[in-house]
Amino acid sequence: MKRNDQDAEGESGPGSSTPPSSRVTPDDIRYENLRHSYNYRFIAKPDYFRLVHSPRQVEEAVREAVTAGKRITVRSRGHCGEDFVAAPDVEVILDLSPMSRVDYDRERNAFVIEAGAPVGTMLHTLFHDWGVTVPVGFCMGVGAGGHISGGGYGPLSRLLGLSVDHLYAVEVVVVDQDRNVSTVVATREETDPNRDLWWAHTGGGGGNFGVITRYWMRSPEASGAEPAGLLPRPPGALHIAEVSWPWDRLTEADFVRLVGNFTDWQMANSAVDSADADLYALLDCPHRSAGDITLHAHLPEEALRAHARMDAFLAALDAGVGIAPTVRRTSLPWLAASQYLAVPETGPAAIGLRCKVKSADLRAPHRPEQLATLHRHLTRDDYRGTYAAVEYIAYGGKVNAVPSEATAIPRGALLKTFYMVTWKDPAEDDRHLRWIRELYRDMHRATGGVPVPDEVNTGAYINYADVDLADPEWNTSGVPWHTLYYGDNYPRLQEVKAEWDPLDIFHHALSISAPEAGRPES
Repeated sequence: MKRNDQDAEGESGPGSSTPPSSRVTPDDIRYENLRHSYNYRFIAKPDYFRLVHSPRQVEEAVREAVTAGKRITVRSRGHCGEDFVAAPDVEVILDLSPMSRVDYDRERNAFVIEAGAPVGTMLHTLFHDWGVTVPVGFCMGVGAGGHISGGGYGPLSRLLGLSVDHLYAVEVVVVDQDRNVSTVVATREETDPNRDLWWAHTGGGGGNFGVITRYWMRSPEASGAEPAGLLPRPPGALHIAEVSWPWDRLTEADFVRLVGNFTDWQMANSAVDSADADLYALLDCPHRSAGDITLHAHLPEEALRAHARMDAFLAALDAGVGIAPTVRRTSLPWLAASQYLAVPETGPAAIGLRCKVKSADLRAPHRPEQLATLHRHLTRDDYRGTYAAVEYIAYGGKVNAVPSEATAIPRGALLKTFYMVTWKDPAEDDRHLRWIRELYRDMHRATGGVPVPDEVNTGAYINYADVDLADPEWNTSGVPWHTLYYGDNYPRLQEVKAEWDPLDIFHHALSISAPEAGRPES
């Protein structure tokens, strides 16, 4: 392996504008605030937090923790669905949120994105300053560190691929067999001796190999040194359809037909060369107590026959459904449209949430009996949730122009399903967790309660982390969790782990383990 000298850029010292690293202990007024992140199910209680502002400060903080023999974890913005960062035995949490710069790096001829940059900052800065974008999600507060390393997808992925399809390089602070701490830059260049470390960050997930400090983004087909030509340009504007169906007027047959229409359309129009790969749609199916099933769909305003194609899509959804939906159509400039679906980060609906998420990626539609199962759980009279839902999310298109082995995230799915429940009262934990676990188990009953890769499923998505996949109570398939997330790519990820984190310094409940590490694989 080849290690790189730490860049001196932006370091603290005389004449520097970089603030020093902060050590926040329980007697610091900031400590209680730092304990709480997005998911209030997991409240951190480390010996201290380390707030860092530069790659060198990250290296120093890791060295301090490793020398002291303390368990260290890392967070960029704290949106993990499980306790990967806030587990009870964690003694040091490295908080990268101060590292949120998005800029153009002339030396590498790529855009540099620090790991603590929120998705919203990435979108706004790249577009506002250079007119370009990266396909990312619409949870604007999620940090780049975890989002990109898990693969990264969003409303433009059918058109532009995944975030990692535009990843040129990654900088990682690593710890070797002798506990030496160093900083490495790994690129996608075929001649780079560190290339496997780059590959592992194209979908291997965060918290596995070291501390991600910076990414460099440049599309593989880009050429020249003009920044505006190094990443894709988004559409100028989006034509948007918002559609709703009232739950109290939908029969089970209507529901099964509606969801079936949606999934059938996606399967028929999600090939790499599909003329409708630019049409994105999300069907949100909440518990009946929420009032409505809703659809968001959009495509570029400037696309050929955009309004007529949206008409045809909406007609295909309505076919055979017994009630007429409410439809609202509008058009927005792209940057405003990118915020249209944004998950709120502030306010009473966003703060103090407890949540559980699950996922399953599909290459074929759910069977009618699965949709009937979904209807049964979504209409249960003995359960209500603040937000309890299953979303069907358009996928495929250019995502599948890349071979599965070319990145750590497997390819082949045409549609995503996302299961989520949120609530606020800790006393309700068992009720909500039981609901989502039973729903997911029953949806995948034919394959042991989990989406085993087969003719329908391709597995699950690591950025929607779910420890139940490693729990034999909920996964009775005999297929280990890592096959569900990584498919055939897991053995190579294990090799990277063995080389770059041989002491397993960076680990969590679903982290990659080296073959000789001896940790359970399922």
